[in-house]
Amino acid sequence: MKILHLSANDLMGGAARSAFRLHQSLQALGHESLLLAQKRQSRDPSVLGPETMFEKVMAQARPHLDRLPMRTYQVSDPFLFSTHVVGWSLERAVRRTNPAIAHLHWISSGFMAIEALAALRRPLVWTLHDMWAFTGGCHYDQGCGRYQERCGSCPILASSREADLSRRNWERKARAWRDLDLTIVTPSRWLGSCAESSSLFRGLRVEVIPYGLDLDRFKRIDKAVARQLLGLPQDRLLVLFGAMGTDVPRKGFAHFQAAVRSLVQAGCGGRTELVVMGGAKPTRAQDLALPVHDLGVLHDDIALALAYAAADVFVAPSTQENLANTVLEALACGTPTAAFRIGGMPDMIDHQVTGWLAEPFHSEELAAGLAWLLEDPERLRRLGQQAREKAEREFEMKTNARRYARLYQELSRTAQLGPGAASISG
Repeated sequence: MKILHLSANDLMGGAARSAFRLHQSLQALGHESLLLAQKRQSRDPSVLGPETMFEKVMAQARPHLDRLPMRTYQVSDPFLFSTHVVGWSLERAVRRTNPAIAHLHWISSGFMAIEALAALRRPLVWTLHDMWAFTGGCHYDQGCGRYQERCGSCPILASSREADLSRRNWERKARAWRDLDLTIVTPSRWLGSCAESSSLFRGLRVEVIPYGLDLDRFKRIDKAVARQLLGLPQDRLLVLFGAMGTDVPRKGFAHFQAAVRSLVQAGCGGRTELVVMGGAKPTRAQDLALPVHDLGVLHDDIALALAYAAADVFVAPSTQENLANTVLEALACGTPTAAFRIGGMPDMIDHQVTGWLAEPFHSEELAAGLAWLLEDPERLRRLGQQAREKAEREFEMKTNARRYARLYQELSRTAQLGPGAASISG
């Protein structure tokens, strides 16, 4: 059975990397898997992308064209909201590959128009990497909850009108997706609950299948060796923070900053220093109250694994999050994590077993968690071992790929039986 994965990118960003990892895992298990990406970065021959010069030019232009409808709104960051008014015409690629199942991943940045899903004309599996699929256009709703009705008066658009762009997008989705053969998969229980409560997906089958990791790549590495390779000090307690920037409020840099200051004010700074990766370095030295080592953007799994292994603790202060790949990677490398008790964090972090969960959004409690994790070396070592064991139990790549393979087989059998066949629940 042939599976075609559809993803705006194949390697850039957590959602793209998760899709690519699943694609590779299915291949390793002997399944026929292809991935079609608007922006192809890997050299994997089973990853398809734009071929003609026109397709390549349009792949560059569509993300900008897709943002044009937002120019009449006051959006602080255009990447918080996607309209999907343009998209790649995928019928030829789908017809050429002729998959039994089309598996959607993150399809924004002008990759697919809302109306394009019906043209795929086959059973669809959609792994949600954020909330966009069931909202009027935002990728995270920042707690407004309007997706449970019909959106409108969108706070991200700074709109007070019911009939705004978010309402129009919601109506387009409701019309275009009414009769789709669609199965939803979410990596976290939180996102699954949101999807089930949404007005667009209420009543659909929703499965929870977490992301998987290659645990031979993300693994425990001798801390001294990792620090030597990265040029980090051997005689300091290192707290790692990672994000693509400090200007995305959802990633919680302000909470991290406040927690570090609370840590220092409580006299727990001591030998502690900070390590940042992914472009998350603050623009001013005074933004953080401890010395900072900047690793920059790490492009490969080996460098990422070294960063996690070099750290004593990883901190993920996001205010909304699905199932953060960074937290999974830290756990797999035996690095306990401190985070707020939000989104998919409780799926990964067991409080005082594999890390620390602070109540949202108490920066002082996050600071207390960092202090608790760092103060006892033996306890920290034990939590690191338990973090690795949890990754082995729940987030191994091939195990979760097998769950997808069973889902594909169920859906394929149901499709062959015809529209009158009883649906198979998982």
